[in-house]
Amino acid sequence: MKSIQSRLFLMLLLFIIIPYFLSVFLIYGYTKDRVEQQALEVSNNQMNKLSEELEQYFQDMINLPYILYRNPDLFQVFRNDSEDSRYSNPNSREKSIETFFLMRNEIRQVRFYLDRNKESFTAYNAKVSAPKLKPDLLNQESIKKLYQSNVNYLIEPPHKIVNYNNAAIVPQSDNTVVMTFHHKIVDVLSNEFLGIITMDIDLDGYARLCNTLIQENEESVLLVDPNDRVMYASDTTLIGKSVPPSLLERINATDIDSGEDILLSKTLSGSLKQWKLIKITPSHFLFQDARQTAFINILVGIGVGMMGVLMIGFVSYRITRPIKMLSLKVRSIEGGNMNVPFHHKREDEIGHLEKHMKDMMDRINRHIEREYKLDIENRKNQFRALKSQVNPHFLFNALQSIGAVALRSQSPNVYQLVTSLSKMMRYSIRADQWVLVRDEVDYIQAYLSLQMERFGNNLNISINLNEEIQRMKIPSMIIQPLVENFFKHCYEEGFQDGHLSIYGEIKGETLTLTVENDGSSVTLSKLQSLRENIYTAPYTGTYSHEHIGLKNIHDRLVLNYGQNAGLKLDTKQGQGFLVQLVIPLEPNVSND
Repeated sequence: MKSIQSRLFLMLLLFIIIPYFLSVFLIYGYTKDRVEQQALEVSNNQMNKLSEELEQYFQDMINLPYILYRNPDLFQVFRNDSEDSRYSNPNSREKSIETFFLMRNEIRQVRFYLDRNKESFTAYNAKVSAPKLKPDLLNQESIKKLYQSNVNYLIEPPHKIVNYNNAAIVPQSDNTVVMTFHHKIVDVLSNEFLGIITMDIDLDGYARLCNTLIQENEESVLLVDPNDRVMYASDTTLIGKSVPPSLLERINATDIDSGEDILLSKTLSGSLKQWKLIKITPSHFLFQDARQTAFINILVGIGVGMMGVLMIGFVSYRITRPIKMLSLKVRSIEGGNMNVPFHHKREDEIGHLEKHMKDMMDRINRHIEREYKLDIENRKNQFRALKSQVNPHFLFNALQSIGAVALRSQSPNVYQLVTSLSKMMRYSIRADQWVLVRDEVDYIQAYLSLQMERFGNNLNISINLNEEIQRMKIPSMIIQPLVENFFKHCYEEGFQDGHLSIYGEIKGETLTLTVENDGSSVTLSKLQSLRENIYTAPYTGTYSHEHIGLKNIHDRLVLNYGQNAGLKLDTKQGQGFLVQLVIPLEPNVSND
């Protein structure tokens, strides 16, 4: 029981599988009843929400005519012409009626009855009919009831649209079923009866609200007024009629479960006081989710019982296997294997740990490799220096003796040349050291003084390095080989008019030292070959020894400064040759 996998397997078995089995049997009976209650509760919540929306919708429609009390232009249509002659203008009156008609999309037809001269106007499709006398309008049953009552509005059950004024603007083919709102208009100050606004609205607006209760075709919904007339029903044959006696008896019963159907009823308030919203749902449909949920719980319990042990074994294996593999890799590293493969594709903590271990091993390996290669390079430089030294003290003493003879023979030029050669010999012994750029420039100047004796004083060479750059440290003998290449591939090949420039600049965190000439150049194919040879990994592959000096400089830069350092070559479009030394200002290693 010492392994993580065994402990994890036992823990999952005790704390997941066994409690789950117990919970399935304990909550089975409770779940069935609870889901059924929840289904009824959801339906009741939907009924309550829809009731509020219907009450608000009808309240908006009932309040719509009140806008004329806030609109002087519209209110003056109902007042006497003598009060303001401008409202007797037919165009102004029609404009006001059209404006009212266009206030709601549900409005199919509007009738304005003006009691002052017993005439009415109708608006249909934003068109206003000519006025027509209606002296008997107040004797119509619904209008008379509204006129004689203390309420300001009356709602008629749905019916086919009626052409109130027999106006040509209402086509005979329009058989739309509408609900009618009659609204009494009075003068607020004098309580004088001014007229009636009648609005016919289509049923689509509140029908969409009612139909939100219906989820399947098996369900149905009704909206019933206090007189038991169907104001809306999903069964369109019932709209506008009285509720069937058998259905009315079920609505008035207190038991919502009447055999096969569940009947939910909600009495509305506000402007729809004593109206009823009714939803009828077959019981097998309402409770099918509850029964299905209980059945699924049983199946899931059985499935978990059959697969539980396998799943636990698999999970524990998947969790512990990466830990075991990581442990084996650590042991391998302890045994001296520094090239252990790491795969950090995982996105969890183990993958994060493995990634950091791989990064650590890569840094260690790079450090070992760099130190090893630097040691080899330093030993080679020391060997080359030893071969050229012969006996440094003897050579320096001999050069000083030659210089003294030159002075006694009154040959200052010879003395100057011997001095330059002595400087070069002394500097070359420091081939494995870091020097100031200024020291490298002094070495180049000594080299140039010897070349001037060889080629004459007409050498065209310029060195432009500011004081900041000259104070920086670089590996020794890293610029002079480029100057030597200028004489080898330019002056010695006959390009004695060529100009050699040495300059440097600092951009951001990078120092760039450039050595270029405008004399000899190379072809593009030769340039490509040079780059392939130079950028070959150090001490690997085969490359031409003709340009080993360039490769040696590049490798030393990479070894001392990292992969961001190195040489860049360019032919200046065939007009010369350019070599750039790219040196990061913060090298990866110390230059002490």
